[in-house]
Amino acid sequence: MNRTIKSALISVFYKDGLEPIVRKLNELGVTIYSTGGTQTFIEQLGIPCTAVEAVTGYPSILGGRVKTLHPKVFGGILARRDFEDDQKHIQEYEIPLLDLVIVDLYPFEETVKSTSEEKTIIEKIDIGGVSLIRAAGKNYKDVCIVASRNQYGELLEVLNTKNGDTSIEDRRKFAAAAFTECAHYDVAIADYFNKGTDAAEFQLAVANKMPLRYGENPHQPAAFYGDADAMFDKLNGKELSYNNLVDVDAAMQVIYEFKGAAFAIIKHTNVCGVAEKDNVVDAWDAALAGDPESAFGGVLVTNQTVTLEVAQKISELFFEILLAPAYNDDALALLKGKKNRILLLQKKIFFPEREFKRVLNGVLVQDADTTNYAEWKESGGRNTTEAEKEDLIFANKVCKHLKSNAIALVKNKQLVGKGCGQTSRIDSLRQSLDKAKQFGFDLNGAVLASDAFFPFDDCARMAHEAGIMAIIQPGGSMRDNDTIQYCKDNNMALIITGTRHFKH
Repeated sequence: MNRTIKSALISVFYKDGLEPIVRKLNELGVTIYSTGGTQTFIEQLGIPCTAVEAVTGYPSILGGRVKTLHPKVFGGILARRDFEDDQKHIQEYEIPLLDLVIVDLYPFEETVKSTSEEKTIIEKIDIGGVSLIRAAGKNYKDVCIVASRNQYGELLEVLNTKNGDTSIEDRRKFAAAAFTECAHYDVAIADYFNKGTDAAEFQLAVANKMPLRYGENPHQPAAFYGDADAMFDKLNGKELSYNNLVDVDAAMQVIYEFKGAAFAIIKHTNVCGVAEKDNVVDAWDAALAGDPESAFGGVLVTNQTVTLEVAQKISELFFEILLAPAYNDDALALLKGKKNRILLLQKKIFFPEREFKRVLNGVLVQDADTTNYAEWKESGGRNTTEAEKEDLIFANKVCKHLKSNAIALVKNKQLVGKGCGQTSRIDSLRQSLDKAKQFGFDLNGAVLASDAFFPFDDCARMAHEAGIMAIIQPGGSMRDNDTIQYCKDNNMALIITGTRHFKH
């Protein structure tokens, strides 16, 4: 069922991209109605348009809060062309029919990001725009609604190829996008008002769909919703995959933990190598040495500028992605030598406030794990040395980013062994000790971090036998005293933090 556009209401906040549409509508002989700044914009193009006030008989009032909220506007949008009674009312009240509505919404989210002044934020809650969009979307069988400048190109194509006609499929597609726009907008407003409260509903609206080649596996269709361009610039390489994005997120969260020169290597969201040193080259060498086998095909991340020296070393390894805040020109030129190698320039430091996961027919929501330790309770046979304390803090941070059950072995701010994803804590310890042995690390003087308590003293015994003399763990077991007593008997340092770091 085609409809010919004979009249249009245009009232937008953003004018960019609007000119070719207005000119095409004028060329097609469409009567244009408008308000305020949009009207001025159209008239400055030398194109005639009728002020909405001339239709309603009312000026814009209440400081612009009420402009289009009038039966003569909404009647022209909501009138059903094939309903005799609707058409009688149109004639009786001299209401002009509107076939096309181009309306966008005040920039509420942008305003929230740019100011904390509530008065300014509240004024950016759109009323008329949302009402016009919903009205036109509801009557999509007769009216075409365009609710975002992102759709101007699509509308212009329809106008050019169909000479002002729209099909029912066109109008329904535009209506679906319009209601999506409103839903996203309403969720943003609800989030603003619910911040700091115990909201009864979980709501999330994320725009900017980016289709992906596939999901975790090739047979799973997938997409990313969000603004990846705000997080990083892609300087080289193939398109990011689902698994790439998951690992990049993990990499960003890991590197956020460190203030000194750090390098980390991520594989399937787990840290397989990480070190914090005096410079980026030493940090890379130490991170890679922690597990050069697992590093193959990994995601690399640093909080330092990538220099030519470190780029030359990195290039000896096959890796999927490198994420860094800056690259020297010569380093970038070298790294771009492989066309599929993904190089990302991090633009924004990101650590989430909340985390959520689909479970059963609902969603689990929790605050992000931002606390490294609630207390620093010396509980062993001696206090930690300053060197041990630095390593224990480092190890505890690393352990937080390993899948449970997790153990991290650290020496001189270098991950030298790790166990993760095991079904028992002692299996994770065995795995970490085996890794350290595999790559020739001397564990005398190393420290151990555990993401959760030790139910028995067997982990402390095994660690001690390997040369480890300092442990950090949350405590909380009914048998904490077993581990505490073993550490006291063997002059081991033991820190109880009171903060568990499960990660599933």
